Order: sequence, then C-alpha cells, then structure tokens
Amino acid sequence: MLGIKIVIYSFIFLSSSLIGILISKKYSNRVSELKEFKNALNIFKTKIRYTYEPLPQIFTEISENVNSNISPVFKNAAEKMKFCAAGEAWNLALTIEELNIDDEDRNALKNLSKLLGKTDLEGQLNQIEMTTNFLDKQIKEAETQKEKSEKMYRTLGMIIGIGIVIILV
Repeated sequence: MLGIKIVIYSFIFLSSSLIGILISKKYSNRVSELKEFKNALNIFKTKIRYTYEPLPQIFTEISENVNSNISPVFKNAAEKMKFCAAGEAWNLALTIEELNIDDEDRNALKNLSKLLGKTDLEGQLNQIEMTTNFLDKQIKEAETQKEKSEKMYRTLGMIIGIGIVIILV
C-alpha cells in the first residue's frame, strides 16, 4: 500500500513539474520563432530584391531552408497562393498554423500582407523592413518576458506538485 502511495505522489509531483516546464518552454519558443521569422523575412527581402522569383517559389524555398515551427507557415502560404492573392494566402497561413507567438506578433506579421504582391519592389521591401523592425522590438520584449516568466513557471509547477502531495499526505 505504501509503495502505491509513493508512486501516486511521485506521479503527481512529476506531472505538475512537467506542466510547469511545458508552460515555461512556450516563452523560449516564442523568442526562437520570432528570430526565425526575422531571418526568413531577411531571406525573403534578399530574394525579391535580387532574384525576381515569384512569391510562391520564394516562400517554398524559405520553408525548405528554415528548420523550425515556422516552416509550415511559408509552405502553406505558397500553396494557398495558387488559389488566392498573396496577402490573403499569408494571412490564412498565419491564422491556420499553431505557433507560440502572441496576437501582437501575429498581427505584426499579418501587416506584411497589406502590400504583399500588390505594389512595386520598393513598396514590398519597405513593408518587409517595417515588419523586421517591429519584430526586433517584439524579440526584445519576448526575451524580457522569457527571463521573467520561464523560471517562475518551472518553480510554480514544482511548488504546486509538492503542495498537492503534502495535502494528500
């Protein structure tokens, strides 16, 4: 009987600790996804400036070159550009994909769609530049939030687990 209790208590403690770790991981994932989006937008800017390739082809290449959670966004946008406008495809891809970024980040990335495929080269480059500048600000904010919240959620998960075990004992 004592062995079963120890197993149950250990399970409760480990599960709550794991929940805390998973919640804290979202903060570091947000930072890495924002950095990946910035890198991808820099690749995008370079490609449209020098190669003059069509947007679906550029987005497909970007999706193959980034190794993170954002790759499906570019792949889906490229696929949707076959059936709808570039800006609409970008917005749909950002809406559909499950990312760790918050609504403000997502809206900043959606602002890119306003001129995507609609204006001349300079207009698109300026819009990409504005988006990357905003992403810089969001990355700094995300790093600050990560430093503040990541350790707190890990610790909170363990404390809640210990609290539940103490109450049950």
